[in-house]
Order: sequence, then structure tokens, then C-alpha cells
Amino acid sequence: MQNTPISDRLRALHGAVLDIVGMMNGPARDELILREAEVRLDRALFPLLVLVERLGPIGVVELADRVGRDYTTVSRQLGKLEGQGLIARQPSATDKRVRAAVIAPPGKAMTDRIDAARDRLLRAGFADWDEQEIDALVRLMGRFADTMRAAEGGAGPHPG
Repeated sequence: MQNTPISDRLRALHGAVLDIVGMMNGPARDELILREAEVRLDRALFPLLVLVERLGPIGVVELADRVGRDYTTVSRQLGKLEGQGLIARQPSATDKRVRAAVIAPPGKAMTDRIDAARDRLLRAGFADWDEQEIDALVRLMGRFADTMRAAEGGAGPHPG
């Protein structure tokens, strides 16, 4: 039996998540962060660089799944990041046939600037939130991510 009030809230939650994902994946947001960070990087490479820094070492297939792109496209894009000295590729610890991407020092310096820019932009957006509201949002979003990952058969808590 369906519980309508819960279903209505879940529908509202789904709508909010779609709004957030749309804004976070939008070209305008990426360009704003890159401009604020004073980073010159092809916008298509931006999410890959950030994910390699957050999740690396990471294989091409997993990275492609996370960004919703074909693995051959992601492989070419990782080649561009590697050519710019922002990432390196190394044999995977678990499967020597897989070359996992890891952040290189210049890439880490770039993602540090991106993180600082994102922090400045988000602080402005959260200016009228109190600390307890922000803490609750962070805790609940982490819990939500863990719940979604568990529902898909993934293991472990969110990467932070």
C-alpha cells in the first residue's frame, strides 16, 4: 500500500535533487567556478579532474559511469589531462590490466583553487543559514548518498 504523504515528500525530494544535479552539471556553473578559481581548463575536463582528485586512483570505466559518458570519450579526455600534467595513470592495485587515474601535483594545485572558489561561492549562498542548518544538511545529504549507494548495491559510506 502506498503512503501518499511520504510519496509526495519523496517526489519533492526527487525534484530538488534534479534541480541540484542540473545546476551542478550545468555549463554556467562550471564556467563560474573556473572563472572564480582563475583556472583555464576545458569545461569538459573539469568534472573529470575533480573526480580523479576526489576518488583516485580510479579506472576509466568507473569514471565514465560516474559522469555518464562513453568510456572511450573519457579515456581520450583523461589523455588530455595527462598530457597537461594534471593527472597520471598507473597500473591498478587490483587489476594490472587497468590503468587507474591519479591526481598529479599540478592537478592537485588546480583542484585546491577550484575548491577554494567553490567554498567562496557556497558561503555566499549559505549566508542566511545558521551553523546547525548547514551541519544538518551535510549530515543528511551524506546519509542520503549512503542510502542511495546501498540501494544500488554499492558498499561503504560516501567518499567525503
